[in-house]
Order: sequence, then C-alpha cells, then structure tokens
Amino acid sequence: MDIQPLTTQETVTADRRWLMSTFGTETNKTITLDTSTFTEHTHWLPTNRHVNQRVLKSGLPLGRITASGLYGIYDSAATDGREVFAGLLETETAYNPTSTKVGAALRIIGDIDASKLPVAFTPPAAANRTDSLHFSNLA
Repeated sequence: MDIQPLTTQETVTADRRWLMSTFGTETNKTITLDTSTFTEHTHWLPTNRHVNQRVLKSGLPLGRITASGLYGIYDSAATDGREVFAGLLETETAYNPTSTKVGAALRIIGDIDASKLPVAFTPPAAANRTDSLHFSNLA
C-alpha cells in the first residue's frame, strides 16, 4: 500500500459587511445549530474537492427550535419556534456534512445593515423577537 498524504491550505475572509460596528460583539451567545434547517447555496456553501466541509454564511437570521433547544434558520411561517427571531449567525461556521449539530455564535446586540445580509430579511414585530439588534437600510 502506498499512502500519499495531501496537505491543503485555505484562506477565508470573514464577510461581515452587514455589521455596522463592533458594538455588542462581547455579548454573543454560544448556541448549537440544527444543520437540517439550512439549504445548500442559500445558507451554506458546498464542499470543495479537497475539503469535506460546509460553511454557513455569517449574518443568517436564526430562531430557536422549541422542542430541541437547537437553533435553525429563521422562518416567519414556521410553527416549531423558528418563527421567533433570535439573532444572527455571527461568523462563517464550518462543519462536516455528516454533522447534525454544530456549535456557533449568535449575535443578539448590535447595529446591522439589513441590505448586506446574505439572505433577504425583514425584521419581525417586537412580539416575535428575542434579540436587541437595530436594523438599518431596510428594503
């Protein structure tokens, strides 16, 4: 048997153009995501031929799934708890495609440029939010 190790290097720059200031960075919450609620190309980038991982885009709106306590993509039409907006995914988050859960950071305080989020988003009414984010440049 001949084993040939493969070494790769990838540089990723955090894309947080949606973040208007660093205010609130120290208040991020540690959460666990349910990866089944995210969609390829919309929420995460597919693996490349060298590295078997997915990368969730920073700035994705999230909601907490009531039954599991995990977080998933915010959906105003959901009935599992994700219809209540909890905050934004703070940074790009890489995970193995076979993982069903992944640790992440949830931004709950700060000034956000809604026009630069990776998905179209209209903040819900205060009754359907648990965050303290301020959104500017709403479409």
